[in-house]
Amino acid sequence: MVLSVFVVLLLTVIYEFLKVWKITIGKRNQASVKQSSAPVSFSPEASCFASVMKHQEGSSSLTNSPSEISLAPTENTATTADAAATAKKSWLLHCLLTAIHILQVTLGYMLMLCVMSYNVWIFLGVVLGSVLGYFLAFPLLNHI
Repeated sequence: MVLSVFVVLLLTVIYEFLKVWKITIGKRNQASVKQSSAPVSFSPEASCFASVMKHQEGSSSLTNSPSEISLAPTENTATTADAAATAKKSWLLHCLLTAIHILQVTLGYMLMLCVMSYNVWIFLGVVLGSVLGYFLAFPLLNHI
């Protein structure tokens, strides 16, 4: 019985660490996306259509509209190899997050089944494991 309670306690601690790991990977992914992408402005003043939107009296719409050259796609500085590497990294990150989510859901249901056994000692193992996992894992989020 003591071994069962200890195993359930460890599984609950692992569950809490999985939650922190998933949050950590998400934060790092958001930080890398923010650094690699150019700032996007959605204000009409900064767009190439600002002259069209600010129609002046007495002037033609054609003279204020952007030319075909300004609407042509611009050359991207990243090569296709860099784009392929970024896409591969994004795909691997998505697969890792999916695997963590599967582990987290499976472990959560297993712990729920343990609690539903209506054994007080197993229930206390889950509660103490959750407290211990939260106490140990969540301070790590401040160091990210």
